[in-house]
Amino acid sequence: MNLHEYQGKELFTKYDLPVSLGRVISNAEDAINACRDIGGNKWVVKAQVHAGGRGKAGGVELINSPDEAVAFAKKWLGKKLVTYQTD
Repeated sequence: MNLHEYQGKELFTKYDLPVSLGRVISNAEDAINACRDIGGNKWVVKAQVHAGGRGKAGGVELINSPDEAVAFAKKWLGKKLVTYQTD
């Protein structure tokens, strides 16, 4: 079974299992609202792919501002993330 992380979290939530707060976005501008909805001053942003190694490939980052979230989204949305499993 291939699930993206956000799909697994949705499934866990359905069965009342605890998950960290997160948002799925489909355009860069939504990243600002996602940061505001979640709150705080640091966030982890992740590209969703069916492969391991996305952190080493740059698909996971700790960010410090909504502007950084927008930059990450612009960098990865609609792009192919190449990892050791997809190369």
